Amino acid sequence: MPRRTAVMDLKSLARAHTATCVKVLAGIVRQKSAPPGARVSAAGILLERGWGKAPQDVTIDGDIKITIRKMLEDDEPGELIDVTPGKPLLTP
Repeated sequence: MPRRTAVMDLKSLARAHTATCVKVLAGIVRQKSAPPGARVSAAGILLERGWGKAPQDVTIDGDIKITIRKMLEDDEPGELIDVTPGKPLLTP
């Protein structure tokens, strides 16, 4: 079986247990005798699955340079693409 098919089969098998997993997590959240850390983790997982992860702002102080190197079919380095913030991506 090709690797791609195996990954898709694993995803399908895991997704088949979604309802059970949500019920287990919800049960942990509601269980007063569960350790607080377990309740918080379960609550966080449920919220992320239901509403997505909260946005996170990233602030970078100082200069940053990003270089992307396009690889050719023969694995030889190709052209460099400079994506430094503030510079245009394409030059005429």
